[in-house]
Amino acid sequence: MMDDLFVDPDPVPVAQAAWLLRGYLRESAPQIIESVRGVLRQSPLRTMQVPGGKWMSVKTSSCGALGWVSDALGYRYADTDPLTGQPWPAMPTALQVLARDAAAEVGFGAFEPDACLINCYQPGAKMGLHQDRDEKDLSAPIVSVSLGLPAVFMFGGSKRSDAVKRFPLEHGDVLVWGGVSRMVYHGVAPLKAGHHPLLGEWRVNLTFRRAG
Repeated sequence: MMDDLFVDPDPVPVAQAAWLLRGYLRESAPQIIESVRGVLRQSPLRTMQVPGGKWMSVKTSSCGALGWVSDALGYRYADTDPLTGQPWPAMPTALQVLARDAAAEVGFGAFEPDACLINCYQPGAKMGLHQDRDEKDLSAPIVSVSLGLPAVFMFGGSKRSDAVKRFPLEHGDVLVWGGVSRMVYHGVAPLKAGHHPLLGEWRVNLTFRRAG
């Protein structure tokens, strides 16, 4: 199969306790995308405001017991979607299994995510350098899934001023980090225009966390 020629069978280390699984879910991507679409029918994408008053360039939603929320009051997790007033959609089984298996692939066993943040990028959208620090359980890893258009990921250090590694993330790639790298600054460079056969002009990023 042609796809196999572009899949690295072994995790690629990008930093201490951080690995890239290239092409990890390429074959199962259509099923994952359909699961995400089912979530978005219940909790639609929206643009969130950051505490400083600006608006994010990505569109977001969540699923799982907890969802990530940002507004003028700050960043936090909530068990209710502020847009619908209802609990966030349950995390589909396919997404749970994906996150659990990817974490285990690089040695993070027994990972049970309770939050999946869905970030959707169109050309020009970006994510500035930041730390994932709103979770109560910082011992659990982060599992980040890339679908659709390729992006340039930025992976730094424990300080915003630390040097940043930049590397491409393609459709089907999964990035997992934790341990000593759990609190590194990371982000996404502005998305370049393109067209993906499954997602058109979109990049979808799924970020699984143990938040509660």
